[in-house]
Amino acid sequence: MSSVQWFDGHRPQDRLGRRGKRWYQSSVPNPSTTTTKPRCGWSTSDPLYVRYHDTEWGRPVHDDRVLFEFLTLEGAQAGLSWITILRKRPAYVAAFSGFDPAKVARYDARRAERLMNDAGIVRNRLKIASTLDNARAFLAVQKEHGSFDAYIWRFVGGRPLVNRPRTLAGVPPRTEVSDAMSKDLKKRGFRFVGSTICYAFMQACGLVDDHVATCFRARPRAALR
Repeated sequence: MSSVQWFDGHRPQDRLGRRGKRWYQSSVPNPSTTTTKPRCGWSTSDPLYVRYHDTEWGRPVHDDRVLFEFLTLEGAQAGLSWITILRKRPAYVAAFSGFDPAKVARYDARRAERLMNDAGIVRNRLKIASTLDNARAFLAVQKEHGSFDAYIWRFVGGRPLVNRPRTLAGVPPRTEVSDAMSKDLKKRGFRFVGSTICYAFMQACGLVDDHVATCFRARPRAALR
Protein backbone atom coordinates (compact mmCIF):
# COMPACT_ATOMS: atom_id res chain seq x y z
CA MET A 1 0.00 0.00 0.00
CA SER A 2 1.08 3.58 -0.56
CA SER A 3 2.53 5.65 2.25
CA VAL A 4 0.52 8.70 1.11
CA GLN A 5 -1.31 10.22 4.09
CA TRP A 6 -4.11 12.65 4.81
CA PHE A 7 -3.41 15.97 6.43
CA ASP A 8 -4.73 14.50 9.69
CA GLY A 9 -2.25 11.61 9.52
CA HIS A 10 -4.58 8.91 8.19
CA ARG A 11 -3.85 7.04 4.98
CA PRO A 12 -6.47 7.58 2.21
CA GLN A 13 -7.06 3.83 1.84
CA ASP A 14 -8.00 3.54 5.52
CA ARG A 15 -11.24 5.38 4.82
CA LEU A 16 -12.31 3.34 1.81
CA GLY A 17 -14.39 0.21 1.58
CA ARG A 18 -12.98 -3.03 0.19
CA ARG A 19 -13.82 -2.09 -3.39
CA GLY A 20 -12.39 1.38 -2.87
CA LYS A 21 -9.15 -0.01 -1.48
CA ARG A 22 -8.68 -2.20 -4.56
CA TRP A 23 -9.25 0.84 -6.76
CA TYR A 24 -6.85 2.94 -4.72
CA GLN A 25 -4.08 0.37 -4.92
CA SER A 26 -4.41 0.22 -8.69
CA SER A 27 -4.43 4.00 -9.07
CA VAL A 28 -1.43 4.92 -6.92
CA PRO A 29 1.41 5.95 -9.24
CA ASN A 30 4.49 3.81 -9.50
CA PRO A 31 7.48 6.03 -8.61
CA SER A 32 9.73 3.93 -10.83
CA THR A 33 7.65 4.57 -13.95
CA THR A 34 10.00 5.24 -16.84
CA THR A 35 9.86 8.64 -18.49
CA THR A 36 11.99 7.79 -21.51
CA LYS A 37 9.12 6.90 -23.83
CA PRO A 38 7.89 9.61 -26.23
CA ARG A 39 4.76 11.12 -24.72
CA CYS A 40 2.39 14.03 -25.17
CA GLY A 41 4.09 17.26 -24.12
CA TRP A 42 1.75 17.94 -21.18
CA SER A 43 2.84 14.71 -19.49
CA THR A 44 5.77 15.80 -17.33
CA SER A 45 8.17 13.63 -15.37
CA ASP A 46 5.86 13.74 -12.35
CA PRO A 47 4.94 10.08 -11.62
CA LEU A 48 1.25 10.99 -11.26
CA TYR A 49 1.15 12.63 -14.68
CA VAL A 50 3.09 9.80 -16.31
CA ARG A 51 0.90 7.10 -14.80
CA TYR A 52 -2.29 8.96 -15.69
CA HIS A 53 -1.16 9.63 -19.26
CA ASP A 54 0.04 6.07 -19.83
CA THR A 55 -2.83 4.14 -18.27
CA GLU A 56 -5.96 6.32 -18.39
CA TRP A 57 -5.99 9.40 -20.60
CA GLY A 58 -7.69 8.70 -23.90
CA ARG A 59 -8.76 5.17 -23.01
CA PRO A 60 -12.51 4.50 -23.44
CA VAL A 61 -14.45 4.39 -20.16
CA HIS A 62 -17.82 2.67 -19.91
CA ASP A 63 -18.10 2.29 -16.14
CA ASP A 64 -20.70 4.73 -14.79
CA ARG A 65 -18.82 5.16 -11.50
CA VAL A 66 -15.64 6.18 -13.33
CA LEU A 67 -17.60 8.48 -15.63
CA PHE A 68 -19.08 10.21 -12.57
CA GLU A 69 -15.62 10.42 -11.06
CA PHE A 70 -14.14 12.25 -14.03
CA LEU A 71 -17.18 14.48 -14.39
CA THR A 72 -16.56 15.52 -10.78
CA LEU A 73 -12.79 15.87 -11.06
CA GLU A 74 -12.91 17.87 -14.28
CA GLY A 75 -15.39 20.26 -12.70
CA ALA A 76 -13.20 20.55 -9.61
CA GLN A 77 -10.24 21.46 -11.82
CA ALA A 78 -11.86 24.68 -13.07
CA GLY A 79 -9.32 27.43 -12.40
CA LEU A 80 -6.71 24.96 -11.15
CA SER A 81 -4.04 22.68 -12.66
CA TRP A 82 -4.81 19.04 -13.40
CA ILE A 83 -1.82 17.88 -11.36
CA THR A 84 -3.42 19.54 -8.32
CA ILE A 85 -6.54 17.44 -8.83
CA LEU A 86 -4.58 14.24 -9.42
CA ARG A 87 -2.79 14.77 -6.11
CA LYS A 88 -6.13 15.23 -4.38
CA ARG A 89 -7.74 12.29 -6.15
CA PRO A 90 -7.50 9.78 -3.27
CA ALA A 91 -9.08 12.36 -0.98
CA TYR A 92 -11.95 12.78 -3.43
CA VAL A 93 -12.50 9.02 -3.55
CA ALA A 94 -12.91 8.94 0.22
CA ALA A 95 -14.89 12.19 0.51
CA PHE A 96 -17.43 11.24 -2.15
CA SER A 97 -18.09 7.60 -1.24
CA GLY A 98 -15.92 6.10 -3.96
CA PHE A 99 -17.83 8.23 -6.48
CA ASP A 100 -21.01 6.23 -6.05
CA PRO A 101 -23.58 8.69 -7.45
CA ALA A 102 -26.45 7.08 -5.53
CA LYS A 103 -24.67 7.72 -2.23
CA VAL A 104 -23.50 11.23 -3.15
CA ALA A 105 -27.05 12.15 -4.22
CA ARG A 106 -28.17 11.54 -0.63
CA TYR A 107 -25.66 13.98 0.90
CA ASP A 108 -27.45 16.69 2.88
CA ALA A 109 -26.45 20.21 3.92
CA ARG A 110 -24.66 18.91 7.01
CA ARG A 111 -22.56 16.53 4.91
CA ALA A 112 -21.80 19.34 2.46
CA GLU A 113 -20.56 21.49 5.32
CA ARG A 114 -18.29 18.68 6.50
CA LEU A 115 -16.81 18.55 3.00
CA MET A 116 -16.00 22.25 3.28
CA ASN A 117 -13.74 21.33 6.19
CA ASP A 118 -11.96 18.54 4.30
CA ALA A 119 -8.49 19.85 3.49
CA GLY A 120 -7.91 16.96 1.09
CA ILE A 121 -10.30 18.30 -1.56
CA VAL A 122 -10.90 21.65 -3.24
CA ARG A 123 -12.91 23.50 -0.61
CA ASN A 124 -15.06 25.55 -2.94
CA ARG A 125 -18.70 25.73 -1.86
CA LEU A 126 -20.06 26.02 -5.40
CA LYS A 127 -18.02 23.07 -6.64
CA ILE A 128 -19.08 20.88 -3.72
CA ALA A 129 -22.74 21.81 -4.15
CA SER A 130 -22.50 21.13 -7.88
CA THR A 131 -21.16 17.64 -7.23
CA LEU A 132 -24.22 16.83 -5.13
CA ASP A 133 -26.56 18.30 -7.75
CA ASN A 134 -24.71 16.47 -10.51
CA ALA A 135 -25.08 13.17 -8.68
CA ARG A 136 -28.86 13.63 -8.65
CA ALA A 137 -28.90 14.62 -12.32
CA PHE A 138 -26.64 11.63 -13.04
CA LEU A 139 -29.21 9.27 -11.48
CA ALA A 140 -31.97 10.84 -13.58
CA VAL A 141 -29.95 10.18 -16.74
CA GLN A 142 -29.37 6.57 -15.66
CA LYS A 143 -33.10 6.12 -15.14
CA GLU A 144 -33.92 7.58 -18.55
CA HIS A 145 -31.19 5.89 -20.61
CA GLY A 146 -30.41 2.77 -18.59
CA SER A 147 -26.89 4.03 -17.86
CA PHE A 148 -24.94 7.26 -18.07
CA ASP A 149 -22.56 5.39 -20.37
CA ALA A 150 -25.33 4.82 -22.94
CA TYR A 151 -26.25 8.50 -22.76
CA ILE A 152 -22.82 10.12 -22.95
CA TRP A 153 -21.35 7.92 -25.69
CA ARG A 154 -24.17 8.79 -28.08
CA PHE A 155 -22.53 12.19 -28.52
CA VAL A 156 -19.70 10.48 -30.44
CA GLY A 157 -21.77 7.77 -32.06
CA GLY A 158 -20.52 5.09 -29.67
CA ARG A 159 -16.90 5.21 -30.91
CA PRO A 160 -13.91 7.31 -29.86
CA LEU A 161 -13.11 10.30 -32.01
CA VAL A 162 -9.44 9.86 -32.94
CA ASN A 163 -7.57 12.99 -33.96
CA ARG A 164 -3.78 12.44 -33.88
CA PRO A 165 -2.57 16.05 -33.83
CA ARG A 166 1.10 16.56 -34.67
CA THR A 167 1.66 18.84 -31.67
CA LEU A 168 -0.25 20.05 -28.62
CA ALA A 169 -1.06 23.21 -30.55
CA GLY A 170 -3.35 21.06 -32.68
CA VAL A 171 -5.49 19.98 -29.71
CA PRO A 172 -8.62 22.15 -29.46
CA PRO A 173 -9.96 23.39 -26.10
CA ARG A 174 -13.52 22.66 -27.24
CA THR A 175 -15.45 21.37 -30.25
CA GLU A 176 -18.97 21.33 -31.62
CA VAL A 177 -19.43 17.97 -29.91
CA SER A 178 -18.39 19.29 -26.51
CA ASP A 179 -20.62 22.32 -27.11
CA ALA A 180 -23.60 20.02 -27.69
CA MET A 181 -22.73 17.88 -24.68
CA SER A 182 -22.41 20.92 -22.44
CA LYS A 183 -25.72 22.33 -23.61
CA ASP A 184 -27.57 19.08 -22.99
CA LEU A 185 -25.98 18.45 -19.60
CA LYS A 186 -26.88 21.95 -18.43
CA LYS A 187 -30.44 21.43 -19.60
CA ARG A 188 -30.56 18.32 -17.40
CA GLY A 189 -29.42 20.24 -14.32
CA PHE A 190 -25.67 19.53 -14.34
CA ARG A 191 -23.31 22.30 -13.24
CA PHE A 192 -19.62 23.04 -13.92
CA VAL A 193 -20.04 21.44 -17.32
CA GLY A 194 -18.99 24.19 -19.72
CA SER A 195 -17.78 23.15 -23.15
CA THR A 196 -14.09 23.27 -22.20
CA ILE A 197 -14.72 21.10 -19.14
CA CYS A 198 -16.76 18.70 -21.27
CA TYR A 199 -13.95 18.39 -23.80
CA ALA A 200 -11.45 17.63 -21.04
CA PHE A 201 -13.92 15.02 -19.75
CA MET A 202 -14.14 13.51 -23.23
CA GLN A 203 -10.35 13.27 -23.39
CA ALA A 204 -10.11 11.73 -19.92
CA CYS A 205 -12.74 9.10 -20.66
CA GLY A 206 -11.63 8.25 -24.16
CA LEU A 207 -14.58 9.67 -26.05
CA VAL A 208 -11.87 11.53 -27.92
CA ASP A 209 -8.27 10.40 -28.36
CA ASP A 210 -5.90 13.35 -28.65
CA HIS A 211 -2.55 11.64 -28.12
CA VAL A 212 -0.11 13.40 -30.44
CA ALA A 213 1.18 11.41 -33.40
CA THR A 214 4.64 10.92 -31.87
CA CYS A 215 3.31 9.61 -28.53
CA PHE A 216 3.83 5.92 -27.82
CA ARG A 217 0.15 5.71 -26.84
CA ALA A 218 -0.97 6.89 -30.28
CA ARG A 219 -2.30 3.67 -31.66
CA PRO A 220 -3.41 3.45 -35.32
CA ARG A 221 -7.00 4.52 -35.82
CA ALA A 222 -7.92 1.08 -37.15
CA ALA A 223 -6.80 -0.52 -33.90
CA LEU A 224 -9.35 1.52 -31.97
CA ARG A 225 -12.38 0.32 -33.91
